Amino acid sequence: MTKLLPVATLLALAAFAWSGSDYYTGLAIKIMIYAIFALSLQLLVGGAGLVSLGHAAFFGIGAYAAALLSPESGAASLWWLLPVALLAAAVYAAVTGALALRTRGVYFIMVTLAFSQMAYYVFHDTKLGGGSDGIYLYFRPELSVAGWMPFDLGNATTFYYFVLICLAGAWGFLALLRRSPFGAALAGIRINEQRMRAAGYSTYPYKLTAYVVGATLASLAGFLFALKDGFVTPELLAWEQSGLVLLMVILGGMASLGGAVLGTVTLVLMQELFQSQALFGDYARHWHLPLGIAIIVLVALLPNGLAGLPAQWRQRREARAASQRAATPAPSPTRNAARLPIQGEPHA
Repeated sequence: MTKLLPVATLLALAAFAWSGSDYYTGLAIKIMIYAIFALSLQLLVGGAGLVSLGHAAFFGIGAYAAALLSPESGAASLWWLLPVALLAAAVYAAVTGALALRTRGVYFIMVTLAFSQMAYYVFHDTKLGGGSDGIYLYFRPELSVAGWMPFDLGNATTFYYFVLICLAGAWGFLALLRRSPFGAALAGIRINEQRMRAAGYSTYPYKLTAYVVGATLASLAGFLFALKDGFVTPELLAWEQSGLVLLMVILGGMASLGGAVLGTVTLVLMQELFQSQALFGDYARHWHLPLGIAIIVLVALLPNGLAGLPAQWRQRREARAASQRAATPAPSPTRNAARLPIQGEPHA
């Protein structure tokens, strides 16, 4: 049943495009883009045990590559624009990851944060990225084959399905990766890296590869985000963005791909809920406060994330049933039993 859940979710998202509401369709696109972003970080956190606070750098690099390389007078070709955006983030990840992975634990977290802030200030304080004002992307790229364009990303419905295909591709790729020998090696590194080294594995190349793959998927999410809004700012690379996607992974559950997607859906919907002036009026301006309280409550009640909720309920039912069995007194072996005749006593 659980194996069919991703397929059912994708089919539901495919049908949702025909809901007719531009607001809800745009919200679904935003959720799918952030789901790709969360899946890219889940590979590091849940796959290799690498907690990064600099993942937003790759998200922002993908977005800025789309904006900077697109001409103002016409649409660029998707055939080269997307690979260049992915390659830019992969190269930055290879360089910074080669240095950051020399550290461990909290030092790794701080180094990734430092590299992310470096990229942030490059786009924020220089004319390269338009400074704090950001850059506009006037035309979405087009995909054409010998003059024939199979689909137009400028169409809202077409772009919706393009994002959905990217999400399905990212999910499928990571699912296969988890079941491969490479994924098994990452799981071993997460559980006990010293034992993996003792078994003869060189763990550094595995971690660096996972770091680069995660960065590439994050840049894909940033690329799609730039195409969605047509506008990018340095805030896409800020550490708050890294904290947000890390919170999505933790909230949904770090152990599964579905947890990353579930955490994304929950967090984005809670943001939209608490910012709704129709529901909260002027208090919607202070939406960070109820959002923070809700996150604290969810994390406290669900230590394994939202994806671990069914298992948590099952364990509680089993524990309750076991305690009831232990509290129920065992029947006496002589109770309600027929009295045996005494020797010499005549039988009835």
